[in-house]
Amino acid sequence: MTPEELRAVQTPFKERYRSDPASALATLSATGTLDVARLQCVVDGAGGGRVIAGVHPRAGGDGAGKCAGDMLLEALVGCAGVTLAAVSTAMNLGVTAGRLSAEGDLDFRGTLGVSRDAPIGFTAIRVSFELETDAGEAQLQKLGELTERYCVVAQSLNAPVSISIRRVGPPGQVGNG
Repeated sequence: MTPEELRAVQTPFKERYRSDPASALATLSATGTLDVARLQCVVDGAGGGRVIAGVHPRAGGDGAGKCAGDMLLEALVGCAGVTLAAVSTAMNLGVTAGRLSAEGDLDFRGTLGVSRDAPIGFTAIRVSFELETDAGEAQLQKLGELTERYCVVAQSLNAPVSISIRRVGPPGQVGNG
C-alpha cells in the first residue's frame, strides 16, 4: 500500500471522528468456554478462529493449550506489527519485509501463590523488529517511537487499565438459561 492509498482509506474515518468524537468509541469483546476438567478455556476468536488456552507447563499444565501469557505477547506482536506497517507506510520508508518478536519476564512463583513478594504477571516486556528498508537510523528510531505510541496493546499494557472480573447471572446457570 502506498502512503496515498493509506491516507485515502483512513481520511474519511479521521474526519468523521474529528467531527463526531462519539463515533470513534467502540467496545471490542472476546468470549470463551471453560473446560474445567482439562484446566482450559476455549477462546472464540474474531473471524471464527478458536484457541485453546491452558496452563503453562511451568505452572503444571500439560502444554496442550496455549498459555495466556504467550497469547498476550502474540497479541502485542500482532498489534505492533500492524501499527509498524501502517506507520512505515505513512512515513514512506519503503519497508519491503520485516519480523517482530516479543519476550516477557515472568516469575511463576507469583501466579502459583508460592511467594506473596513475587509479582503476578510480566515485569518487563521487550518488542524488537528487524526490517528490510533503506530508511536511515533516525527514521527507524522515529518509526519505533510512533509504533509504540500508537500500538493499542502496548499502550493498554503501559497505562493503568481498569479491569474487573465478576460473576454475572444466577448461580448454576450458563448462557441464556
